[in-house]
Amino acid sequence: MSAVLLSGWRLRAVMLSIIVAVALYLGVVLWAGADEVWRALKLVGVGGVLLALALSLVNYSLRFTRWQLYLRTLGHAVPTRASLHIYVAGFALTTTPGKAGEALRGVLLKRRRVPYPDSFAAFVSERLSDLIAVVLLSMLGLTLVAQGTWLIAAGAAFILAALVILSWRRPLAWLQAISDRPGQRVWRSLHHVATILLQARRCHRPALLAAATALSVIAWSAEALAFWWILNAMGFEAGFAFAAFVFALAMLAGALSFLPGGLGGTEAVMVALLLWADMPPADAIAATMLIRFTTLWFAVILGLIALATNPEARGHEHPVQPHA
Repeated sequence: MSAVLLSGWRLRAVMLSIIVAVALYLGVVLWAGADEVWRALKLVGVGGVLLALALSLVNYSLRFTRWQLYLRTLGHAVPTRASLHIYVAGFALTTTPGKAGEALRGVLLKRRRVPYPDSFAAFVSERLSDLIAVVLLSMLGLTLVAQGTWLIAAGAAFILAALVILSWRRPLAWLQAISDRPGQRVWRSLHHVATILLQARRCHRPALLAAATALSVIAWSAEALAFWWILNAMGFEAGFAFAAFVFALAMLAGALSFLPGGLGGTEAVMVALLLWADMPPADAIAATMLIRFTTLWFAVILGLIALATNPEARGHEHPVQPHA
């Protein structure tokens, strides 16, 4: 594995998130009773776990399709196989605050002649698209459960603010122009932010925004479906709308907390909502642990494998050639 790309704060972030997750899950399992949690996990079975993993692969595939749309819109036709390898490698740092570590893709894409402002613009667009999808999914349960309205409102407000900012072409261009002052770090940072947002505007034109939102909703619905399957396999009769609401609201809480991978926040909200719906504590904890393993941690594992085998990470292929 690249000593450069997965070292320092990146490696510490991954290791710390794993340690925190193990401690968190072990603590709640002991609180609920290890035997009861294990019994609940066995109800899902190997087949149920494989189904959940398969639905997570559907999620990743659709999000990658959206990623390719963004790159092509920005003028970069990265070969599908190489782009997929790079995209999955970004999952290695999903457990960083706000998934910011996934911007690692920009480092790998640089070897494919994709400038940092463009890869970061695609990253920002992806995060916003995910947030839109999660907010829309969480609204499914508002007719069933009144809890969490403030979280949904906060997410919707964040989306609205982001879309408003992205619609300001002239102010962003003006900021980009006046902040182009060499030797001043703050102004350079503002210049880079303005450049990224101007590029991200291209990914939020009405037609592309609609297509990306549709892909995002279907992608996250696949993981919500896995959660619904797990709940019913444990004997908890729940409709898809309820399962999608709990899953999406927990994801939203984790995203807005800016904790690494939403660790702690996502799990707490998910368990709390299941307990509120009268699911036994051991079952609620087992369902939460299982869906997090088959979504978040499955992605991290795939990301680490992809990063370890990525030629861009090792720098042995496609070196950046100077322009003539």
